[in-house]
Amino acid sequence: MVVFDRPKSLTDREFHYCSGCMHGVVHRLVAEVLDELEIRGKTVGIAPVGCSVFAYNYFNCDMIQSPHGRAPAVATGVKRVHPENAVFTYQGDGDLAAIGTAETVHAAARGENITVIFINNAIYGMTGGQMAPTTMPGQVTSTSPYGRKAEIQGLPIRVCEMLSTLDGVAYAERVSADCVKNIRAAKKAIKKAFEYQIAKKGFTIVEVLSNCPTNWGKSPVESLEWMRTNLMPYYPIGVYKDIELNKKPEVENNA
Repeated sequence: MVVFDRPKSLTDREFHYCSGCMHGVVHRLVAEVLDELEIRGKTVGIAPVGCSVFAYNYFNCDMIQSPHGRAPAVATGVKRVHPENAVFTYQGDGDLAAIGTAETVHAAARGENITVIFINNAIYGMTGGQMAPTTMPGQVTSTSPYGRKAEIQGLPIRVCEMLSTLDGVAYAERVSADCVKNIRAAKKAIKKAFEYQIAKKGFTIVEVLSNCPTNWGKSPVESLEWMRTNLMPYYPIGVYKDIELNKKPEVENNA
């Protein structure tokens, strides 16, 4: 009896991610959902520019490499030409919330029937740990060595809160990959997002709070604790929009 095995929707390539990074965990969750929904053969994923730039090596489905920040635009084109396919983007905070802000907002506003998997680790990972749109006030990065100051660099963007105000968004949930319980909840959210897409309900996004041990300068274990102490209180996990509900549910308060 096989208790644990590699999902069919993942290749056997070894991940290139830093030790302790949650990208590999989230990759597996997406792959498990594709397997369970039996849509691998009709799924197209859009790889971004960033730490997950090589996502096309890992997902065992059709993949397209997009220019930096343009994954929602590429996904829009694919979905409109092939509406029968499941289309998802996999993006980090620099790709989605900085150079790709316009593509993200307008794809959501149009209600494009795509699913966005958004990794929020509050920093630029691949390019050296610079301040990202999601970097929190006071957080030290390579370009904010004295901590992010609102009066100089402005305040962070809370993506789920922002997108949940748009009529084209069918489902927006923020989850976390810091522990087994939250990872299981993250998988449920990802599955629901794909199910809404299959049902043609509109734009869906799952924001996954993740760690960056390398650029945070912490061990993997320390980075998870830092997530719980700092990242999760600032970005509360929970459902921000679900069109199947008459009102927005209460989000979880981690403070």
